[in-house]
Amino acid sequence: MRVIGINFTKMFGERFNKKAKELKIGNEINIKSIEEIESGPVKIKESLIEISFYYNVLYEPELAKVSFEGNLLMAVDPKEGKEIIKSWKNKNLDEETKVLFFNIILKKVSLKALQI
Repeated sequence: MRVIGINFTKMFGERFNKKAKELKIGNEINIKSIEEIESGPVKIKESLIEISFYYNVLYEPELAKVSFEGNLLMAVDPKEGKEIIKSWKNKNLDEETKVLFFNIILKKVSLKALQI
């Protein structure tokens, strides 16, 4: 499995208050969909899958919010790609694959969040 790219479709940051006595940081990450996509005019041996995701960070109490939505494009072995798509359709994506996707998304999003 290898990362081809990431595309952010939504980036949002909002600050509500300037001061807080205590800070609690909560985050939420989830996969919205996983689909197999065509490679277009370029022929490759691997299958391409697109993982749509969202990631939110809440700084509480009501201090700020940062949100991201996007698509992660991965090249995977054709057999593995079919298994991932099948397990996603059954809402039964295995933990190892889910953790791998989340780690990649967190790595890419964290860099972008520092710029906001």
